[in-house]
Amino acid sequence: MFGIGSTELIVILIIALLVLGPKRLPELARSLGRGLAEFRRATSDITEEIDNARIMVKEEVRSAARSAEESEGNQETEEKPQARKGSVDNADDEDSDA
Repeated sequence: MFGIGSTELIVILIIALLVLGPKRLPELARSLGRGLAEFRRATSDITEEIDNARIMVKEEVRSAARSAEESEGNQETEEKPQARKGSVDNADDEDSDA
């Protein structure tokens, strides 16, 4: 836990008990616990928001990629009949020249 061994933690708690006294130490520990719980909740909320934003961005990118592929496919199908029509027109022109 934070790179502190059990012996060091006990020494810190004894010093805190001597400095703060037996009445204030539980109040301080309670306040510290509430603060840590609040911090964890806030961190969890922020992480959740970031994950949701990341998921939304991925979905938008996929949607944009799909629509780009669909529009590309539509352009190809529109170009093919025009190319065929042009080749038929050229063939008609060749027949009229003969």
